[in-house]
Formats: sequence, structure tokens, C-alpha cells
Amino acid sequence: MVVEHTVKAFDEDITRLRGLIAEMGGLAEVAIQEAMQALVTGDEELAAAVVKRDKKLDKLESEVDELAVRVIALRAPMADDLREIIAALKIAGVVERIGDYAKNIAKRVGRIEGRHRFEPLTLLPAMGEVAAEMVHDVLTSFAARDPVMAREVIRTDDKVDAFYDSIFRNLVSHMVENPATISSAAQLLFIARNIERIGDHATNVAEMVHYAATGQYPPDEHDGRD
Repeated sequence: MVVEHTVKAFDEDITRLRGLIAEMGGLAEVAIQEAMQALVTGDEELAAAVVKRDKKLDKLESEVDELAVRVIALRAPMADDLREIIAALKIAGVVERIGDYAKNIAKRVGRIEGRHRFEPLTLLPAMGEVAAEMVHDVLTSFAARDPVMAREVIRTDDKVDAFYDSIFRNLVSHMVENPATISSAAQLLFIARNIERIGDHATNVAEMVHYAATGQYPPDEHDGRD
């Protein structure tokens, strides 16, 4: 009876841990989407809401940390279970950082003047959509313990990098030709860089998911940025 109770309690802890990670992922995905919407429309009220909600991600990360440490200390998990708990602990930190990038994008919404002048504003939403999909898919792969989906997320990061390269070249050319727009163009460059980093972090999570599911890191098939 004691063993059954212990196993049930352990299963409940793992389920709770997975739920917290899923909740964090959902919040991060929405933060990216709404930050990009605020950018395109110039909606500073929506941007402010994105910034404010970031505190919820911070709180959830603390809950994951506390739960993971307690499970390790009290349940002494082995092998697959231990890998999953360690992965959840690391993933929570990465997802919280993804939320920070979305917050940073939102903070710059009010600093862009003459947004109709910038062609990359037609590319940034598409870039943000791909990054948000990566976050969604990688957390789905974690919940399903699906290493194949995790590897697909890693490959998708190439699309985000391609967007970044195109936007970077366009904005640099724009700044050279229109010096008066340098300040706003620099803000857009910063935003593009933040989206690119979201893709990198989703890739890092995918590598953790693959390790948690298989005990091995995925083959090196992606040339990521540092």
C-alpha cells in the first residue's frame, strides 16, 4: 500500500511538472504573437499588457524549480524519469527567457516612428510566427516525448535564421539610404535579433527533449548561432 501511494504521488508530481511546462509554453507563445501584433499595429496598450504578463512566467518558473527539486529529493527518480525532470528544470529556464525576448520586443513598440517606411515590417510578423510555432511544437514534443518532432523543430530554425539575414540586410541598406530613420531601424534590428534568439532557444529546448526521450542528443544537423 505504501509503495502504491508513493508511485501515485510520483506520477502526480510528474503530471504537475508537465502541466506547468505546458502552461509556460502557452504563455510564451501568446506573448510572442501579441508582441508582434502590437509591433505591426503600433498598439502600445497591448505591448504594455505583454510586458506586465511576463511576471506570470517568472512565477511559473519558480514553481517548476521548487517542484523538480522536491521530486528529486523525495522520490529519488532513476534513468528516464530523472532525465525528464532535469529536462523540465532546464526547459523552464529557457522558456522564461523566451518570454523575456517577447517582453523586450513589446517594450520597443512605442520607439518606432514612421513604421510605414520599413519593408521589414512585412517580414517580421512572418518571422515571429515561425518562432512562435517552434515554441509550440517543441513543448508539444516534450509532452509527447517525441524526439522526431524535436528534430523537426531544430531544422525549422533555419527558416528563422534566413528571415533574420534578409531583414538585417534590408535594414542596413535602409539606414545607409535614409540616415534620419537610423534610430527606428535600429529598434527593428533589435526586434529581429530577439526573434532569432527565440528560435535558438526553441532549438535548445528541442535538444533537451531529444535527450530526455532517448538518452542521446540529436545529430548535429543544424548550424545554429551562439
